[in-house]
Amino acid sequence: MSRNKNRVGGTKQPQPDNAPPQSLMGGDTEATPFSFVVPTEFVELPSGGRFYTETHPLHQMTTVEIRHMTAKEEDMLTSRTLLKQGVALDRVIQSLIVDPAIKADHLLVGDRNAIIIATRAAAYGTDYITQVVCPACGTAQEYAFDLTDCAPYDGTDTGNMDITPNADGTFDVALPASNVTATIRLLTGADEKRFINGLQADRKQKRDRTVTRQLRNIVVAVNGDTSAEALNYAVENFPAIDSRYVRSAYRLMSPDVDLTQEFTCEECDHEADMEVPLSADFFWPDR
Repeated sequence: MSRNKNRVGGTKQPQPDNAPPQSLMGGDTEATPFSFVVPTEFVELPSGGRFYTETHPLHQMTTVEIRHMTAKEEDMLTSRTLLKQGVALDRVIQSLIVDPAIKADHLLVGDRNAIIIATRAAAYGTDYITQVVCPACGTAQEYAFDLTDCAPYDGTDTGNMDITPNADGTFDVALPASNVTATIRLLTGADEKRFINGLQADRKQKRDRTVTRQLRNIVVAVNGDTSAEALNYAVENFPAIDSRYVRSAYRLMSPDVDLTQEFTCEECDHEADMEVPLSADFFWPDR
């Protein structure tokens, strides 16, 4: 079921009458017949800034200011070079963040998702119409999702799990079978990219290491031991119940955007919770 409690969205920041334009078409007000301010908005961060180090510009910050997307960012999204390199979305996020000290790669994954959703909503509207397949009857159909119903989840619901937050943004998880304590961290955009690249490399070698690779990316210590030897041994030899426990703890502790919405099939009236699919038409609704 959805954990929606609030709604993701930005708040437009009014500009004072004497404020200089943040972005000018043409760049030279004397050489162009017109100029205008690119609007900005504040996006609520699911993390609330709680998991960034003290030196990070988003430490204890609950929002981040972004510009609205322009044709320049649309060019980035269609650049074959950037798409081939897998950095198109990173370049867009970096271009939109107002504070240059904030690096897109260093954002937590859930905070990046909040920026992406707010950017799309501001650029093309909050209705996201895309093709989905009914899980009951298999009928393909267009379905409209409301992006304002994508609520932030702050990662504070630990359920009945034995999880202890640490001051550095990591978490100690007491494992039920092996009785060891695993320290886990939240992934940034750069971490997620390395994880995906690793999975792709595994597939080329016809190896499937999805679970162990995920564990190796999020577990940073076992009983306080941070050595590579200890971590490699642990993630490969965790009892299955402990492996699942770590991954479940990570999901619970990860602040993110809840993309779950109610779906009703137009063919068979089947009702179910469905995650909003971030397919190719997310940023190109008219294609």
